[in-house]
Amino acid sequence: MELKEEMVSQQTVYEGIIVNVRRDKARLLDGRIANREVVEHPGGVAVFAMDGQGRVALVRQFRYPLGEVTLELPAGKLEPGEDPRASGLRELAEETGLTPGTFLPLGSIASSPGILAERIHLFFARDLVQGEARPDDGEFVETLWVPYQDLLDMARRGEIQDGKTLAGILKASFLLEAPQT
Repeated sequence: MELKEEMVSQQTVYEGIIVNVRRDKARLLDGRIANREVVEHPGGVAVFAMDGQGRVALVRQFRYPLGEVTLELPAGKLEPGEDPRASGLRELAEETGLTPGTFLPLGSIASSPGILAERIHLFFARDLVQGEARPDDGEFVETLWVPYQDLLDMARRGEIQDGKTLAGILKASFLLEAPQT
């Protein structure tokens, strides 16, 4: 059985600066028609950057929708048509001033696939060179360096709540904790 819904119609109900919202009608597998609401987003990137001392770069920033300060991997939104790798390198440099010698893809995640059409591409950065951070206009971030084991402990205790950061920690752990052959 092919698990696929067919889009019958779509209507844009909101066009924003970052997201658009659609109301679709979709044909279900049994032929019935159902309403679907979709938040369109261009996607993003997040970078797990580890220095030679085993510390991971995190950014501390206020997140308006939550009304609180979060700890996250350096991350950002893809520009239209931008390559995820180029975006990851750009965001890492803007937020932390870091340039990696090694930059590996860790795959991508679907943030909230029941409603949000966003994919976040994850990367692993090593062999870091420190430069000057150049945050976007209106972006205020503080870089923190957290030892890898402390970061795992923070995630276990629920001190890291950002989904892309948790996914990045998990994906990086596969790389870091793989048996060496």
